[in-house]
Amino acid sequence: MSDSDGEYVADDLSDDDIRAHQVSRHGTRSTGPVRGPAGSSTRGGDTNAGTSRRRAAWEDIQRSWDTVVEGADGSINSAVEGLREAGKRKRLLRDTTPLQRGIIRHLILILDLSFAMIEKDLRPTRYLLTIRYASEFVTEYFEQNPISQLGIIGMRDGLAVRISDMSGNPTEHIEKLKKLRDQQPQGNPSLQNALEMSRAALFHAPSHGTREILIIYGALLSSDPGDINETIAALITDRIRVSVVGLAGEVFICSELCKRTNAGNDSSYSVALNEQHFRELVMALCTPPVTRTKKQSQSSLLMMGFPSRTSGAGKAMSFCACHSKLTRGGYLCSRCESKVCSLPAECPACGLTLILSTHLARSYHHLFPLNNWVEVPWSEAKKSKACFACLTPFPEVPVKLNGSHTDVEIKGNSESGRYACQSCSNHFCVDCDVMAHETVHNCPGCQSDVRGSISQQDHAANSDAMVIG
Repeated sequence: MSDSDGEYVADDLSDDDIRAHQVSRHGTRSTGPVRGPAGSSTRGGDTNAGTSRRRAAWEDIQRSWDTVVEGADGSINSAVEGLREAGKRKRLLRDTTPLQRGIIRHLILILDLSFAMIEKDLRPTRYLLTIRYASEFVTEYFEQNPISQLGIIGMRDGLAVRISDMSGNPTEHIEKLKKLRDQQPQGNPSLQNALEMSRAALFHAPSHGTREILIIYGALLSSDPGDINETIAALITDRIRVSVVGLAGEVFICSELCKRTNAGNDSSYSVALNEQHFRELVMALCTPPVTRTKKQSQSSLLMMGFPSRTSGAGKAMSFCACHSKLTRGGYLCSRCESKVCSLPAECPACGLTLILSTHLARSYHHLFPLNNWVEVPWSEAKKSKACFACLTPFPEVPVKLNGSHTDVEIKGNSESGRYACQSCSNHFCVDCDVMAHETVHNCPGCQSDVRGSISQQDHAANSDAMVIG
């Protein structure tokens, strides 16, 4: 047989039937009518032959390069740059409604370390990609939530394995995750054992903070020793929210777990489609959840200490109260003067929450997020020639012909390449748009206004929503 991908075709078939069974050189079947039962040439029992045949999912694949059009110079550089800019803007456009959120978070990250993580549908493997994204999540989590706590638990061999204890030091968590690279995933996952261990770790979390669990689940089964519905009921009683990111397919118990622990909202359960989508789902959990109960919405005073750093030069080494290690530098508790290595932390002696003023300031932007900047059309582009923040030159405004602009390359989501803040009306480029919304969380134009930032006035007007817890 000359073609190993071909099929045997009987001699008595018609020309249409032969075309329906032919295989192309690339191993892909043709899109002709498919022979169905009882000699039907339609698919799925459709009686209208050829005209209303239902197309398969793989027949409507949309590829990103199908929409790329060459520019006037014969290159696709401008089109590719436009797609990149459109991707940046798509990541930024989110709901910016000021909502009450719990900015002191206590989260347990549960990783699936079972046999299902050996699969290579996510490159290089589910296991290695999960460890890499988990490390990025830890870094981003503490960057966005500096006064929060995090712990990591693994599922393997039908047991729950404690990877790192609950703490506010991202370095410790990342070091423990790096050690997992030398291990191999094995055994079955136990969702119930992992949830019970997480519940025990979150049981003593203070009432002014949130209790959350994030599960990265790659298997389609769970080896549980008992009734997991009882565990879900206990999670609801302890006010613990659960979010699941699936890597294989949708599992009913995961959907039920997220729906029941999030007051009927099943949006906290998602299945990753590819590597980029997997990262977006994980990083979306860096934003604190919205408070939904009346008990959580009540304002409460929380006692915190702002310790001073001790210089290690010229001083004898002493034991720290957190790790019992000899160190020279550190921070002295403002109440009992016990020394801790790093901040934020809870004083091991008196239990006082120890933070820096910058930690509290970095958590403030979740309550009052920066509004999305709007696209600037060519009719309003004459007001600016360069970005207000980085002074990058903008594209020249095209000359009008017969009352309409000449044809120009549309760059991303804004035809003029400009994005305007609705408060200060200054124009910015897309890179400054990304920087302002993802890192700085403030508008450079509003902050440089000598008359006072309009956004600061909005913050003062909504100061009654600034609560912790």
